[in-house]
Amino acid sequence: MDIRAYNRSAWDREVARGNIWTQPVSSEQVQSARRGEWSVLLTPTKPVPAGWFPDLNQLELLCLACGGGQQGPLFAAAGAQVTVLDNSPAQLEQDRLVAKRDGLQMRLVEGDMADLSQFAAESFDLVFHPVSNVFVPAVKPVWLETYRVLRPGGALLAGFVNPLQYIFDFEVMDAQGLLEVRHTIPYSDLTSLDAKQRQRYLDAGEPLEFGHTLDDQIGGQLEAGFVITGFYEDIDPTTPLGKVIPTFIATRAIKPG
Repeated sequence: MDIRAYNRSAWDREVARGNIWTQPVSSEQVQSARRGEWSVLLTPTKPVPAGWFPDLNQLELLCLACGGGQQGPLFAAAGAQVTVLDNSPAQLEQDRLVAKRDGLQMRLVEGDMADLSQFAAESFDLVFHPVSNVFVPAVKPVWLETYRVLRPGGALLAGFVNPLQYIFDFEVMDAQGLLEVRHTIPYSDLTSLDAKQRQRYLDAGEPLEFGHTLDDQIGGQLEAGFVITGFYEDIDPTTPLGKVIPTFIATRAIKPG
């Protein structure tokens, strides 16, 4: 299966369905960002600390796998030179709509988060990468490519899923609110589910997900050469698991200068 092509179509469908992560910011939020009043999310609920950001004025910023018209427009309104890369044309269209509506300049690029070869080395000062590498089967290439395109001293702000979330039977959790251990990590919708469960996902056209190990998520950043200088956890308040433990992680990592 061509996972990238499947997830491209799946996220186009999520835009049509009105998924919360496809709904653009308002003109009021853009105007506030122009006044220096803004905040963004790497994970479901907790705003990224303001101290994680340098001065955005004229900063070359890559929003990686970050379409949807949510973060990119705010960064552009705050003064950054923004490039948004996303696998979903419909997600990029949300950014295009905001840019046209509010007079913003952004470069929009359809592409693969694990292959940034269309960008030269040391092209960006900051990479903003909210929870999205859950939709690719291997995460280490994402960190290696991110390291390559960052300038020395540049920062990667990343959000990702704690693989703990994937050990439980999703159907039992959703239907009964029970946490029943079923899967091993690393997890894949393609290989961890039985044939009937997998077919239900495919028939529904939902994005395919992959639960990466913390060794790949955190250790992979260190292996790529990054120095991690910030860390926090966040919850998903919509799930039973979110009531007992944080299942999302955000890191700030620097490419040494």
